[in-house]
Amino acid sequence: MIPFVNDAEMEAVLSAAREAGARSASYIPLRLPLEVKYLFREWLQEHYPLKAEHVMSLVQQMRGGRDNDPVFGSHMRGQGEFAHVLRRRFEIACRRLDLNVGERPALETRHFKLPSTSGDQFSLGL
Repeated sequence: MIPFVNDAEMEAVLSAAREAGARSASYIPLRLPLEVKYLFREWLQEHYPLKAEHVMSLVQQMRGGRDNDPVFGSHMRGQGEFAHVLRRRFEIACRRLDLNVGERPALETRHFKLPSTSGDQFSLGL
């Protein structure tokens, strides 16, 4: 979720997913690792110049004052008040839509085919 850009659509996206047959859902607050942070800031300034400063402030609030939190586990949830509000909205919407209820179905793997071991997977065949 991108705070102040698309977080308002969370419930509608979850509802549409449920109508399409989804039984479970998850989300990740915006992460801006490495070079992505520069690309995102440029995109944000171009498309949402009046919101850019506020968006980045919310991102940094969720990421311990940084653009990104590389710590495994916390980088998937975020921290702080805004991350808590997102998490609560998500939980409430999932409960209302009967998402994430019960055990997750087993992963279906019968259609998975192992990649060929003949040749380099990066080869362009030239």
